[in-house]
Amino acid sequence: MPFPIVHPALARALDERGYAEPTPVQAAVLEDGLETRDLLVSAQTGSGKTVAFGLAAAPTLLGTDERFGGADLPVALVIAPTRELAMQVSTELTWLYAPAGGRIVTCVGGMDARREQRALAQGTHIVVGTPGRLKDHIERGNLDLSAVRIVVLDEADEMLDMGFREDLEFILDAAPAERRTLLFSATIARDIAALARKYQNDAVRIDTTNRNVPHGDIEYRAMRIAPNEVEHAVVNVLRFFEAPGALVFCSTRDAVRHLQSSLLERGFNSVALSGEMGQRERNDALQSLRDGRARVCVATDVAARGLDLPDLGLVIHAELPMNKAGLLHRSGRTGRAGKKGVSVLLVPHTRRRKADMLIGNAGVDVVWSGAPTADEIRAKDETRLLSADVFAQETTPEDLALAQRLLAERSAEDIAAALIRLQRKDLPAPEDLLDPGERPARKPRDGNDTAAQPWPGERLQEDETTWFRMDVGRSRNADPKWLIPLICRLGHITKREIGSIRIYPDETRFQIALTHADRFREAVAASGEKDVTITPSEAPAPGGYKSGPKPRFDDADGAKPFKKKPFAKRANGDPRPPRLPFKRAEHAEAPEAARGPFKKKQGFKPKGAPPTGKKSFAKKPFKAKARG
Repeated sequence: MPFPIVHPALARALDERGYAEPTPVQAAVLEDGLETRDLLVSAQTGSGKTVAFGLAAAPTLLGTDERFGGADLPVALVIAPTRELAMQVSTELTWLYAPAGGRIVTCVGGMDARREQRALAQGTHIVVGTPGRLKDHIERGNLDLSAVRIVVLDEADEMLDMGFREDLEFILDAAPAERRTLLFSATIARDIAALARKYQNDAVRIDTTNRNVPHGDIEYRAMRIAPNEVEHAVVNVLRFFEAPGALVFCSTRDAVRHLQSSLLERGFNSVALSGEMGQRERNDALQSLRDGRARVCVATDVAARGLDLPDLGLVIHAELPMNKAGLLHRSGRTGRAGKKGVSVLLVPHTRRRKADMLIGNAGVDVVWSGAPTADEIRAKDETRLLSADVFAQETTPEDLALAQRLLAERSAEDIAAALIRLQRKDLPAPEDLLDPGERPARKPRDGNDTAAQPWPGERLQEDETTWFRMDVGRSRNADPKWLIPLICRLGHITKREIGSIRIYPDETRFQIALTHADRFREAVAASGEKDVTITPSEAPAPGGYKSGPKPRFDDADGAKPFKKKPFAKRANGDPRPPRLPFKRAEHAEAPEAARGPFKKKQGFKPKGAPPTGKKSFAKKPFKAKARG
């Protein structure tokens, strides 16, 4: 449907930007009767809510005027949780209010506060900022909110999660009470509702989220990987999709630095983004993604909100997010403004349970598979080469003349082979990965072919396993507590695929599920482990190693080697005589000269004894020394 009637100046801005139809949240805030009301809006990430509250604020800011008046005290205030989101909001409002002559000032942490102070002193219509920096300007007298008519809280749930409640309350208390307050949040939790009740006046509740199909423009995929192949899996996923822009999420700054360095080494044009970086470094990294100089951004959750990259078609969760909100906000960086996107979760088998819980709580439909293999990537490369855009471009006479000259000097096969080499030259090589696979299906015991998969803790049967041998036994302190993690790590399997373990003096034999035996053997061979050798083995004898009676270690004299230490010897070689037992009675009868006078403990006084007449100890009063 077409856009509802909006202010003429804003309508021109929308036409110039090619906005033909409103998004659901934009249409909702522009309904009749909401021009003067407070709004409590919940909308998905990437739903166009920045333009939505820009349009909703126009009746309050402009009214029937065509343009803004002279810039003096700000009439609108927009609060965002992060620098990136504040900068993005400022950019969106700048083009939206440009035909109306709106002047916008951004106040965010990490930027020059003195420059912001000068910009505020020159006058402005709209101020966009983060809570901490806005509070600082208010306290210093640089920002006067007495003329503010409307306040917008963008991503209010994130601001509360980041601990900005006190700063928000300080800012809202400094604004006039008769203002409009628009509160936008992905979810309306209890603390958001309490904030709305305190600072909004009879707000209209608007909910445009589709809880049954969250992020409908995003395709979710979960890929099984081995715990030690995360980097290789990221490489193959990037190569398989070949998206114009990709965002890879890690949990820590160190992980971001390590993964970004690894991608650079493999030939990917990548940048890093984390909380420890300065604002200039962040801007340079984002600009590299926007202008195409970089194709991959490795980031922490600081990039989960507020980033709007137009060509971002792929999000990779190299490490699983902490909760449902993290998954949705990370994934929401793609699939924006009607474009399609892909969100890939890399799930080691040790994190499968958490991944299932995250996916279930988020309510998204996920397709499970292994990570892309090298053969699948090469097949994709061939398909992309045959349908490359270069073949669809118009051929100029100069190109045709050079092509005829090449055909005269080279064969068509040579020219095609050279084109393939040029195409592959800049493509990083894919990695060889092993798919850990699904859980092994149990053989039916009751003749039913649709037998369920094993319950956790159910033991594998003998006909479902094969034996392997490890050259570590009791002589090297072999213990299942560290043998099982070692087997899982080297063989890229889980505990469910391990059957019986039998530890002998010089070796250990263990069972592996037949469904994973070949993959286990390949993974062990590729691991390059030198301290432990694992090879296929026969089943141990039914009796195993028979221990028999314990051997005796007696010497020729019949004395055991483990005997008590002899008494220490004196300096002259004589053995020290044994210490006589202490007799309390003899000590009690010893004369006082022998045992010494009995000293009472200082301060000791029997219960009920009369006072001794001594003055009790008391601290002397403190006497200040005269200065000077």
